[in-house]
Amino acid sequence: MNEHVAHEERSEYLVFKLGREEYGIDILRVQEIRGYDQVTAIASAPAFIKGVINLRGVIVPIVDLRLKFGLDAPSYDQFTVVIIVTLGTRMVGIVVDGVSDVIGLEAAQMRAAPEFGSALDTRYIRGLGTLDERMVILVDIDKLLGSPDMYLMDTASVEI
Repeated sequence: MNEHVAHEERSEYLVFKLGREEYGIDILRVQEIRGYDQVTAIASAPAFIKGVINLRGVIVPIVDLRLKFGLDAPSYDQFTVVIIVTLGTRMVGIVVDGVSDVIGLEAAQMRAAPEFGSALDTRYIRGLGTLDERMVILVDIDKLLGSPDMYLMDTASVEI
């Protein structure tokens, strides 16, 4: 009975845009949404790590998801925002083209991530959410930001 109830639960996702595509992350991971502001660059950091900001006394790394996903070069405008998410005990900012809304999805509206073989890395994709004619790529933000190539977790080896 409890398993059946769990499948009927509704999950909420913050939807953001990168290029023409819409992506969603679990709303419970989101701390706040801020306008894009200047960041302090970190020498020798990967290109997708824009730098850090001081958020009320906490140093927060900022990751540009356009660069991480290998999309066109980003252009920062009035719609560009930083979504502050929690990753374990840390906060990380992700730069996106804009935030559109929060959607609720039932289990029946979610599909498994498609298999593309080795042509496309889908390990960070939780699945696809369908809402009428709309399709949202659901991102597993923990897997994405916690991956070793992000250098954001304490377990990652970082030389100083």
